Amino acid sequence: MPPLMIFAAGKGTRMAPLTDTRPKPLIEVAGRTLLDRAIDMGRQAGAERIVVNTHYLGDQVRDHLAGSGIAISDEAEQLLETGGGLRKALPLLGPGPVMSLNPDVIWTGPNPLSSLRSAWDPARMDALLMLVAHDSARGRIGPGDFSLDHAGRITRKGDFVYAGCQIIKPDLLGTITEDAFSLNRLWDLMIAGGRAYGITHPGGWCDLGRPETIAMAEAMLAEDVV
Repeated sequence: MPPLMIFAAGKGTRMAPLTDTRPKPLIEVAGRTLLDRAIDMGRQAGAERIVVNTHYLGDQVRDHLAGSGIAISDEAEQLLETGGGLRKALPLLGPGPVMSLNPDVIWTGPNPLSSLRSAWDPARMDALLMLVAHDSARGRIGPGDFSLDHAGRITRKGDFVYAGCQIIKPDLLGTITEDAFSLNRLWDLMIAGGRAYGITHPGGWCDLGRPETIAMAEAMLAEDVV
C-alpha cells in the first residue's frame, strides 16, 4: 500500500472567517474535523504510513495529531504548495508511488483511495487521479478540469473535476527547480507523456471551499445515512 500524504498546510482564505483562528483541516463537518475524516479514510484504505504537512496555524494541527503516530512535514518557513510540499515530505513518505489527499472534501460511497489502489497500474501510469463529473460536483465553482479518453487517459479541460485524491509517482519532482509549485506542473508533464490517467468516483462529493458549503456537505452525508 503506498504511503499517504494529506495536504493540510494551506491558509484556507476562502473559508474565512472560520479560518481566522483555526486551520481549515480542523473545521468540523457533522461533528468531526476534516483532518480526522481524511486520516480515517487513509487508514480504512490500508495506509500504514501517513504524513501531514503544516504551515498556517500549524501548531494546532501538530497538537491535534499528538500521539497519533502520523508524521508531520513542517512548512512553517515557507508554504510550498502541493508539488513543493510533496517533494519536501518525500523523506518521510519513502520511495515509490504516493497517495495524496486533500482534506477539504467530503465523500460518500466507496473509499476513493481503495478505488485508486485497485485501479493503479504502474506499468502504464505515472499518475491516477480520482475525478467526479462536473454536474454532480457539489460546492464546485468554475469549469471542469479534465477529459477522459477511451483508455482512461486524461487531458486538460472537460467535464470532469479533480476530486482531491490520487496515486502519483514522485520521480519527476526533481526536474522542477522552484521551491513552491503546484502538482499541476507534474500532471502536465505526465499528460504530455500519455501516462496520466483518471477514474470516476460513483458516490457523492462536496468541495468545502466556502462556509456555506458545510451545510451542503452535511446534507449530503444525511442523505447517505437514510
